[in-house]
Amino acid sequence: MTQPSVTEVAAAVDEIVRAHATKEGPLLPILHDVQARFGHIPETAMQPIAEALNIGRAEVHGVVSFYHDFHTEPRGRHIVRVCRSEACQARGGLAVEEGAQRALGLGWNETSADGRVTLEAVYCLGLCASGPNATIDDRPAGRLDADRIAGLLSELG
Repeated sequence: MTQPSVTEVAAAVDEIVRAHATKEGPLLPILHDVQARFGHIPETAMQPIAEALNIGRAEVHGVVSFYHDFHTEPRGRHIVRVCRSEACQARGGLAVEEGAQRALGLGWNETSADGRVTLEAVYCLGLCASGPNATIDDRPAGRLDADRIAGLLSELG
């Protein structure tokens, strides 16, 4: 997966910042829009955002690193999140974890070389009654086992 050019990032940041110029506290909406544009927040976007908002680059980086839904590296077109909480573990979650990793050939927080899928570990999806569970592109899947998660993952395009 290729990173966007510095010029491309600068032009996008300028456009996005202008769209949020009249908002109070625009940093989060700007970061969301940058991530929506590129699939992640490129490191090269942080300084222009900081300058446009008259804040330090460290403050921008701090916000990006604090929120788990912001990412500084490209991610897959499909995002698979497997719950690793105690409730899911008690119901067979380890088999689901291993099944997902085996089916995708990925470890935690890895993205396939073709950019198709990213596998993430999460520590509660709030679906404890239907565990073990996962989300695939934000769609919940519950009462999983190794075979069922593998089947669902095989359907990803």
